[in-house]
Amino acid sequence: MDKPVTVRELEELGRVRLSKHFFMRDFLFSEISQIESIANIPEFPDKAVAAGHELCEQLLEPLQERFGRICIRSAYRSPAVNAKGADNNRQYSCADNEQNHASHIWDYPDSQGYAGATACIVVPALLPWYSQHGDWTPLAWWIHDHLPYTSQFWFPQLAAFNLRWSANPNTLKSIGSKVVNPYTGNTAPLVTDGIASLPPHERAQLVNRWLASLEINPAPYRRD
Repeated sequence: MDKPVTVRELEELGRVRLSKHFFMRDFLFSEISQIESIANIPEFPDKAVAAGHELCEQLLEPLQERFGRICIRSAYRSPAVNAKGADNNRQYSCADNEQNHASHIWDYPDSQGYAGATACIVVPALLPWYSQHGDWTPLAWWIHDHLPYTSQFWFPQLAAFNLRWSANPNTLKSIGSKVVNPYTGNTAPLVTDGIASLPPHERAQLVNRWLASLEINPAPYRRD
């Protein structure tokens, strides 16, 4: 598929089904694109679709199946949109294009030639717990122990977080945050270079307290 240059062609790209519940159009909205009048259209749609398919199948669908509907805050960025976001000392909190290849820029590979994709999402099932306790860590640990993510990075508003899938086998898992961890009082990473800051049984205790508060399928899990 060539880069869309007409409304009809962009409509067709938006109709591409990435997984059971997600379509390409779900991931193309960008506030930067809207305000700065820069089209947020993949330069290489087939590559963007392939990376988005893996993001949805490997991470987003399992999350939605377990916790109910998830909300996409932002996801794909064209190189032009991302570059604008990185201008003027990262005016819109975007990393440089090279850092976002195979992350928010789905249709460009990382420096080692591997595909990847990132979406910033909100999981509404977490919000009552987060509102009451300021605690985002149970979902972060659940993802760590259940899904083949590459990185998570958490933000204060609505406990939104960047969730990344990568085909690069050399990339070690990480979980970072701008949100204070209520158990440590700081923003130290939960996972650094693939190494978790808590052992499995302590992670399970934190997760199970949150799961017990849910009305949807609250069955606990064990991580031996």
